[in-house]
Parts: sequence; C-alpha cells; structure tokens
Amino acid sequence: MLSIKSVLAKPFAKRVYKNMKKWANNPIKTQEKVFQELISSATPTQFGKDHDFISINSHEDFVKRVPVRDYEALRPYVERVVAGEKDILWKGKPIYFAKTSGTTSGAKYIPITKESMPSHVEAARNAILLYIHETGNSKFVDGKMIFLQGSPILNEQNGVKLGRLSGIVAHYVPKYLQKNRLPSWETNCIEDWETKVDAIVNETLNEDMTIISGIPSWVQMYFEKLIQKTGKPVGEIFRNFNLFIFGGVNYEPYRSKFESLIGRKVDSIELYPASEGFFAFQDKQNEKGMLLQLNSGIFYEFIKADEFFTDNPKRITIKDVEVDVNYVMIISTNAGLWGYNIGDTVQFTSIKPYRVIVSGRIKHFISAFGEHVIGKEVEQAIQEVSTNTGISITEFTVAPQINPKKGLPYHEWFIEFEEEPKDLDALAKKIDESLQKQNTYYFDLIEGKVLQTLKITTVKKDGFKMYMKSIGKLGGQNKLPRLSNDRKIVKDFPYIN
Repeated sequence: MLSIKSVLAKPFAKRVYKNMKKWANNPIKTQEKVFQELISSATPTQFGKDHDFISINSHEDFVKRVPVRDYEALRPYVERVVAGEKDILWKGKPIYFAKTSGTTSGAKYIPITKESMPSHVEAARNAILLYIHETGNSKFVDGKMIFLQGSPILNEQNGVKLGRLSGIVAHYVPKYLQKNRLPSWETNCIEDWETKVDAIVNETLNEDMTIISGIPSWVQMYFEKLIQKTGKPVGEIFRNFNLFIFGGVNYEPYRSKFESLIGRKVDSIELYPASEGFFAFQDKQNEKGMLLQLNSGIFYEFIKADEFFTDNPKRITIKDVEVDVNYVMIISTNAGLWGYNIGDTVQFTSIKPYRVIVSGRIKHFISAFGEHVIGKEVEQAIQEVSTNTGISITEFTVAPQINPKKGLPYHEWFIEFEEEPKDLDALAKKIDESLQKQNTYYFDLIEGKVLQTLKITTVKKDGFKMYMKSIGKLGGQNKLPRLSNDRKIVKDFPYIN
C-alpha cells in the first residue's frame, strides 16, 4: 500500500515538470532574462562599477567589458569578500563559502548567496521528481535514502559560514525527508573517509535502502564493504534499492562493475552539481545527456575547446552551440561569478531541449604530441573494451611517456583491474583502436609512426585509493583525474605491480 508521501509525490512531480517545460521550450528568451537580471542586480557592486555594468545592454557589450577568468584571476575580488567586505561581486555578503581544494594555490572559497542557494537544493529535488513523473515510480520515497557526502560541520569566516558544498546542502534536506535520510548526523560528521564508510555500513546494513547517492568511486567502496561484511550482493541486502543517483564523474566506466556488485540493474539519475552552481541533471531515462538548467540564475557562455588557448577565442551563447562539439563552459551567476571558467568541458547531445554531457576538464587532456585526447574519449575506449571483453576495471589514469627507454613515445595507461587479464598487449591494442576511431589526430600520429600503441601498467589492488589517501584526498568530492598532460601523478607512483 502506498503512503501519503508517495501518493502526493506524483502531483507535485507533475507541477515541477510543467514549470520546467515552460523555460525549456523558451531557452533563448529564458537565458536573456537571466542575463538582464544578473547585470541589473550587480551594477551597483564593486565588480559592476569596475566593469561598467551600467552600459551593458547585450552579450556583445558584456564580452567587451568582462574577460574570461578562472579562480586565480578572480581571486583579488574573492579575497575582499572573504575579508568581510560587502557589495563586491554581488549585493551584500554571501551566506556561505563552499571551500574546495584548489589545484594551483591552496583552497578556493566559492561564494554562495541567498539568491543562488535555492537552485543547489531545488535541482537535486527536481531530478528525482522528474524521474517520478516519467516512470510513475514513487514507492521509493517511503524507504531510506543515503547521500554519501562531506561533513556538515561548518566553520565561520568574518560572519559567513564555510564548509564543503555537500556539507552545506546537508542543512537543507526537507523536513519530509529527514526521517528517511541516512547516515546519522554523527556519522556524517566523521572526517576520516574510511572510518566514515565503516560507520555507514553498520548504520545501513539492516535498513530498507531505496535510494543510494554519491560519487561512483566512493559508493563502490561502500558497496564492497557491505559485500565483505555479509557475503551477499548489494541488491540482496537492499531488496528495494532501485535508484542510484550520482554526479562528479562519468558513470559508464563503472556501470558493469556496479551491476556485478548489486547483482542486478538499477535505474540511475546523473547530476551535474558544483560549488559554483547546479548546472544540469538527467531528465529522461532513455535520452543521452543532462538538461541544462537555464532558469537558475546562471548565464552560460561557451568557447570551443580547441580554440580556448588561442588569442581572443570566440564566446558564444546557447543559441549558437552545436551538437557533439567540445566546449569550455563559462558561467556568470547570482553568486557573483562573472565570465568564470569552471574548468569543465561539455558537449551538447541535444539542442531541443539543451542537454549536455561532461566531456572532461580543460586542464585534463593529453596533447603532448598534438593529439588533444580528452576524458570522454579515454572513458569511452575503456567502456567499449570492458563491454566487449567482460574485463572489469576498478580505476585508471593516463599519462604521456615522452622519453621511453626504447622505441617511440606512447600513452601509458595505469589500470587497476578487478582481475588482471592474461594478454595485456591484446587489450592495449583494442583500447588503442577505439581511441584511434574517436580521435583523428591520435590516429594520424599512430599511422605516421610518431607514437606507438599505448602501453598498460597494472596497479595494485586499492592502489589508487592508497594514492588518494597519501595526498589527503580520499573520499568526499575528490576524484582521480582520468588523464594528464604530464607525469605528475604517475612519476614515482609506488602502487604498480
């Protein structure tokens, strides 16, 4: 028998779907409205004065006055906000800083304002509601839900609360879900990731888990510990578990591994959240890509990835994007980020409506020889080979080998296998062929005898986990880069077989 909660979820889901259709069917008008509201609201701020917002009437005006910046370039303004100054990037002061680990110079403090906070919460809620609307399945709302996330303990900096995004969002779980939600507050506050996962296993083992959510690599650790403890597949432990919600990385390389850990297929919803904004979520089970959130106080610009590092690359809006082109995504938001490069590359899978996949990071690519191989390509190669051979891969990263002891340079793939295959050379050849099919530059370099076929170096069981622990990035929102343009990660890597 369905509960009141699951019965009420369906009309609520229908209402959310109708509202979404309104802006999704008028995308350019919706974005234009967001743009005008952002400029108008921020005109009196220090940033608005410095960049002559009062005379901005169009995207062309904006491009002339506001350059593309990453965090380092925006840092002088952010530091004034962190120091407690008002009306710098956005009116007043932010209500939170989402603290993230910066790649170049220490921590980053991303402002979250009272205007931007609701979209972080509503987008995740709406993703579930649209799933209910599409499938008619609302029974899972009566079961227990787990969100593997960072600690909800917040510090304070000059009157502004500070913490990890997932910890901040933990304070906004609606009342009607509080009883269903796991782990407990105390467990969520455990900082050491391995200790935390052990505690989560103990807390959830005898519960009726229906939704499990988190970054796939860390959910995998949770699943493995459950199986270790019980000797049963996850789907047998949690018989009503039917929905996996994930974000942060491409799920496809993990899918076959997860199905073997669960023991059956479950539906999944992909999210695209970041400290800087909640950009997209999967709105259809059988459509590729995630619906870009055009009505959430974020104005989007795009630069073709292969033009990004040229002088004065062209910045376009959604009306000029094309399907299957690799773009660097630039955002301006009601949290006070302007012409901001979040570092992600995306590709549109559809423009009616606008759906995207995350194809990689603009810094995470290999172009040591002019091949410009991106994250999406290496992930697709791994996925194809795993599907066709039945080989199970736990984790991997790729780096260029420019100065081998003998022969031509090559791409070196560091792979942790569930069970090491007998013929690594044959596997390397298959992965290489998939990469050549996807990337003509790489194909030309192999054909032209500039590069030799990729080589596989096997990594010990839990080697990548040990590596992430050794650099203080185990768990939470931390992800192993799929590929690098240098050998920083793999240089003197101690966890190889």
